[in-house]
Amino acid sequence: MFDQINGLPVHVLVLHAAVVFVPLLALGAVVYALVPRWRPRMGWALALLAIVAPAATLVAKLSGEKLYDRLLGQGMSGPGKEILDDHMGFGGLTFWFTLALGVVSLVMVALTWRRGSTRLPLIGEVGGAVVLIALAAASGYYVYKTGDSGATAVWGSY
Repeated sequence: MFDQINGLPVHVLVLHAAVVFVPLLALGAVVYALVPRWRPRMGWALALLAIVAPAATLVAKLSGEKLYDRLLGQGMSGPGKEILDDHMGFGGLTFWFTLALGVVSLVMVALTWRRGSTRLPLIGEVGGAVVLIALAAASGYYVYKTGDSGATAVWGSY
């Protein structure tokens, strides 16, 4: 299922969804955390991104594992394998941080949805903002590292 579509690796076809949706989720989470007056207008978009971004990273991760297995079966070894091992490690971290960001984003949206005020008690505002911003930064960093190591694996270090 995650190996090939019409002879093309699924990973190559789906990885760009993660490259687009993870930064959008990170940006949306930071804005949601820092600009409470925008929450009523953007809660639905953040909730949608909180589902789509982790799903996109999961499909990219699973399809990447299939591609990796196929490449190992074809005898890949040496520096290329080391680069791909790093790439897979970064991809796994991207998935877990994006999943955590998605869950916390959904919790924040649920806590602020349809309240008389879009604000939480001070401890909730500050705690939620700190967690959202930290997870957004980690997700953004690891999606960058994953993409950079993947590009290095394919195109070399130019």
